[in-house]
Amino acid sequence: MSFTTKMKSTQQAITKPQLQLGSQGQAVLELEQMLTKLRVYRQPVKGIFNSSVEFAVKLFQYRVFLSPDGIVGPLTWQALYTEAPVNMPVLKFGSSGEAVTTVQEVLTISQHYRGSIDGQFATLTDRAVSAFQKSFGIEADGIVNQETWTALSQIPRGYDPNWFLT
Repeated sequence: MSFTTKMKSTQQAITKPQLQLGSQGQAVLELEQMLTKLRVYRQPVKGIFNSSVEFAVKLFQYRVFLSPDGIVGPLTWQALYTEAPVNMPVLKFGSSGEAVTTVQEVLTISQHYRGSIDGQFATLTDRAVSAFQKSFGIEADGIVNQETWTALSQIPRGYDPNWFLT
């Protein structure tokens, strides 16, 4: 899919209805088909937003670094259409915070990072990001941009549906 096609799809996604547990109809059918294509939903497509669809939505949201609330709003639609994380910050040496913590966690899973998960984008994180980028054929500049976030979203991470309740 070309960048222009993805942009058109993204613009269309914004006009999609919000979906959640109990929703029904054509938009839910489309959602189920997209989740099936992305291999997070493996049930028959019925156009009914039941608990299985909700779980698949949460799994997808987690995969693309969205809050796994199970509600399909504009950001989730956009991520579904682009098959990539959306609205992620650009991170580089000196950055800090929750997004850096997320990067460190994923890089630990991918075995590119062996430092402490502290939310500080310092030398070890910079080196790990560059090594990760190189392994994915991305320019190894140590900057976590959209392309790197998309690659990070491809790393399988265990999803615990109860993690955000604690």
